[in-house]
Amino acid sequence: MKGSLFSSEHVVQPAVEAGMTVENAKCIKYAVDGEMHARQGAMIAYRGSLQFERKGQGVGGMLKRAVTGEGLPLMAVRGRGEVWFAHEAQNCFIVEVEPGDQFTVNGRNVLCFDASLAYEIKTVKGSGVTGGGLFNSVFSGQGRLGLVCEGNPLVIPVSAQYPVYVDTDAVVGWSAHLQTSLHRSQSIGSMLRGGSGEAVQLMLQGEGFVVVRPSEATPQKAQQH
Repeated sequence: MKGSLFSSEHVVQPAVEAGMTVENAKCIKYAVDGEMHARQGAMIAYRGSLQFERKGQGVGGMLKRAVTGEGLPLMAVRGRGEVWFAHEAQNCFIVEVEPGDQFTVNGRNVLCFDASLAYEIKTVKGSGVTGGGLFNSVFSGQGRLGLVCEGNPLVIPVSAQYPVYVDTDAVVGWSAHLQTSLHRSQSIGSMLRGGSGEAVQLMLQGEGFVVVRPSEATPQKAQQH
């Protein structure tokens, strides 16, 4: 058969080395030689000798999931072969975590990651109870982390002179060493009159970066992740 469908733009090529690569804007390919981790239900195709197994989070992890709603249900992929991951046709990106780095990311944006990375659910410091459950997944160690995002994300530098204020429904992740707190941008009087709908933001201070998606999570979307 012929046609544009079978052009080099769409036909996948064999992996040249083990690990994670961006197959196209909506999909990440992982050449597995051992073990890796991914969100449950994200596999769209694979070839080779691979086994997929639900990854338990332990009693502490399950407790955090029940309290926070963060969850991030994971599966382990073991063996040798190639596997493709995607989620709701969202755009895919790769973050390389180096020793000493810590990257905090919203669980809804995690697609897959190397088994060499450590993962823990933590409370966003300074968010308080009014943050609506601000709990993120913190990754550390050395390896690659595959993320999904609705649209093309903005990476905004944060400095001591210029803190950044982000909508809690739009933030994807940030450098974990940044200081966080809730910032109220409206007066009480303005809120009582209806306000602008943007009453509280997450303020990030220090030296690092924050990743923001060009849309807010709707209540229905937020419940699905």
